[in-house]
Amino acid sequence: MTSSRSVCVFCGARAGGRPSHAAAAKAVGRTIAAAGWRLVYGAGDVGLMGETAQAAQAAGGATLGVIPVHLMGRERGRDRGPGIVVTENMHERKKVMFMNSDAIVVLPGGAGTLDEYFEALTWRQIGLHEKPLFVLNIDGYWDPLLALIDHVIAEGFADASLATYSAVVPDVETLERRLRAALS
Repeated sequence: MTSSRSVCVFCGARAGGRPSHAAAAKAVGRTIAAAGWRLVYGAGDVGLMGETAQAAQAAGGATLGVIPVHLMGRERGRDRGPGIVVTENMHERKKVMFMNSDAIVVLPGGAGTLDEYFEALTWRQIGLHEKPLFVLNIDGYWDPLLALIDHVIAEGFADASLATYSAVVPDVETLERRLRAALS
């Protein structure tokens, strides 16, 4: 099955402390490949980012990795290779990833993942896009983030619609169903 659709995955360049997060990252990569979608990711071959990309590639999926030049030695141990775009900085990386995707999925991650998520969320809030944005909340990892968004709304710093711009999904199976519906 071939598709011209691409799914951007934001996630950690570290594996984190729970094996379930790595398992979910691999499952997301396989799911994207099986659906015939292209994976757009941060081009790192480390952490959850590497797990997702390696699983997609092993399943025969197309990938587009985007990495800023200053992270080449830190996040990417292999040669540049095909399917890798090297940008000048992090801002350009996010833009290239965003512009080359039809949907965005957020897996567990750290400050970089939060930065990527909040930029996409903010762009949605101010009307710059309507791409579906999914938060994969494996083992409740993102519960504090979701509580923070509720707090921001409760304190009057955002309209209640902010909470509707991301679909929170508990597992990869639900994510797959929601992605298929959104990208059909």
